[in-house]
Amino acid sequence: MRGIDLSYFIRRIGMFMLVIFVAASFNFMIPRLAPGNPIGAITSRMSNASAGIENGQAMFEAYRKRFGLDDPLYIQYTKYMWNTLRLDFGESLSAYPAEVWDIVGPAIGWSISLIGVSVLITFILGILIGALLAWKGTPGILKALLSLTMIGGVLPYYLLAMLLLYLFAFTAHILPMGGAVESGMVRELSWPFIKSALRHAVLPALSIILTSLGGWALSMRSLMINTIGEDYMLLAEAKGLRKSRILWRYAIRNAIPPQVTHLAIALGYVVSGAILVEIVFSYPGLGYQLYMSIVNSDYTVIQGITLILAMSVGLAVLIIDLIYPRLDPRVTYVAESSG
Repeated sequence: MRGIDLSYFIRRIGMFMLVIFVAASFNFMIPRLAPGNPIGAITSRMSNASAGIENGQAMFEAYRKRFGLDDPLYIQYTKYMWNTLRLDFGESLSAYPAEVWDIVGPAIGWSISLIGVSVLITFILGILIGALLAWKGTPGILKALLSLTMIGGVLPYYLLAMLLLYLFAFTAHILPMGGAVESGMVRELSWPFIKSALRHAVLPALSIILTSLGGWALSMRSLMINTIGEDYMLLAEAKGLRKSRILWRYAIRNAIPPQVTHLAIALGYVVSGAILVEIVFSYPGLGYQLYMSIVNSDYTVIQGITLILAMSVGLAVLIIDLIYPRLDPRVTYVAESSG
């Protein structure tokens, strides 16, 4: 690796660290700028649920001391940033003494398995559909059928999710209404568990795929149209190469790099873009846990999840910045460094 490439990497990694620092700082300040405080919200809710709390003020002060809310703001910030460096988000306020990672950890796995796989499927199908719609050799009847995939794009995630829920769960009783697996099922690597998880993931995955597919296909179609007019495409046709080879090796191969950038960013937003889907289906991913944490005023869990979202987006952008010149030889590290 040349020195100028190393300089490019160092700048990109430095920018990533700066983004995470700023995101963590905002993550610390915003809950503390809101009116009231999380401990007061929790004790108030407990008081309303019962006739009253004996020694409520003493418990309130103990909670404040336990979570460091009685420290000066700069000390709270220092402790928070140090814990963030160690990826230690502390204890949950509403589920104390459970750690935030006890809540967030399993949710990350569910979100990646559902939304991450759905985005990858949408990416592959969108690339193929968009390429075939732009390719002049595609039969007209096939283009008409492929155009029907755009219909789902007019609906937001949650509306299509509720429609699918009504059709296949409430009415037809073909698929389960919500959750990730059957109630009471032991979570282990076995065929009954995998089968149950797949059945519960069908409707949430379909709502994500059907609403996103049109956008991927349209963007790929636009890129293909621009690519087809390039000189190297005309040269490939003049050489008499097979149309399938021209489609895959020349057109799709050169049109796909910008879509890879979009994929990286989409995977970074893998949770935030489908929070409402997880809420509709009570799917125990990060989006659903974020919603429950907001309802319960559990700001330590909220901070943990939002920071994970910020880190995932920043990491996705960093990765695509580092590998994009390898995907597209027309983009070089040297060009930026010499400017």
